[in-house]
Amino acid sequence: MMLKTCLFALIGLMTFSGFHSVKANDEFRHAIRIVGSSTVFPFAAFVAEKYYRKTGDRSPVVESTGSGGGIKLFCGGVGAEFPDIVNASRRMKVNEIRNCADHKVREFSEVMIGWDGIILAKSRKSSGFNLTRRQLWTALAKRLPFDGQLVDNPHTLWSHVDPRLPSTPIQVFGPPPTSGTRDVFVEEVMNKGCRGTKVIEQMEPEKRKIVCGEMREDGVYVEAGEDDDLIVRRLTSNPDALGIMGYNALERRSSLITAVSIDGVEPGFESIQDGVYPLARPLFLYVKDEHIHILPSIKAYLDEFLSPDTISEEGYLAEKGLIPLKDPSGKAVAARITKLTL
Repeated sequence: MMLKTCLFALIGLMTFSGFHSVKANDEFRHAIRIVGSSTVFPFAAFVAEKYYRKTGDRSPVVESTGSGGGIKLFCGGVGAEFPDIVNASRRMKVNEIRNCADHKVREFSEVMIGWDGIILAKSRKSSGFNLTRRQLWTALAKRLPFDGQLVDNPHTLWSHVDPRLPSTPIQVFGPPPTSGTRDVFVEEVMNKGCRGTKVIEQMEPEKRKIVCGEMREDGVYVEAGEDDDLIVRRLTSNPDALGIMGYNALERRSSLITAVSIDGVEPGFESIQDGVYPLARPLFLYVKDEHIHILPSIKAYLDEFLSPDTISEEGYLAEKGLIPLKDPSGKAVAARITKLTL
């Protein structure tokens, strides 16, 4: 999956050294507050630990709230009670940027830090199988077209979806609607996997998007929260189940889980970085510019995060599962920073 066209102009590669650093206001808190994606959380928390050890400054407070929930907090306003940075496993939506502006969050920067991939994980105890996006939509859609009508999804076994698949129960653990992982899964699997039938193609685009993106609510798809480790534990106790999570979770728990291929492509470092894996996705930080002026430690934290020692192919986050960016020529790059305004 190639990165979709940016909604805003990319102003190129740069560092945060251009931001003004001023003495922190005594009325402002002194610890950086970071919220957002459960996928980016391990990276942000590890950088926070490194930052604390190097500087002796107060360790940033990093919370896993999900991308959507974190963006809502971030866009709530400017001031000590609002987060300085939000992590996201998807690009911020236009309506979210408008919400930021409505709450006077008018100047912030988008930092693309690297790549990740959404995987369908399974227990290593399971024999497993490979899936297509069409099969996944057929298994997980709330309603399916039959005889020209939409009916509740009747499939309970994978063999009901496709006779070539095993006769095991369909059980998928995944994130809630506030998760960026869920947003990308709906966009790249559900919305694309559903296309092709006459009933679907005759719908108005907005209705089609809703119908295609609706997930089952009958216990086949189970919202398991934002904690990938919780899903991993459920997979080890239920080898027939699958779990939707980020590729970095596979890197951290490879002794317990493995991943099925999607549309014939296995998730891996190169297949994700090259955009060959269908569920590759970019990862972001969004930084409140006005807070950088008030709390200089934000700049120091970002300098640590964007250092080649951190996010290059030889950086310590690559060992944790972050897949670095590279330019069209194949050369690794540190980060892409975009100034966002309405």
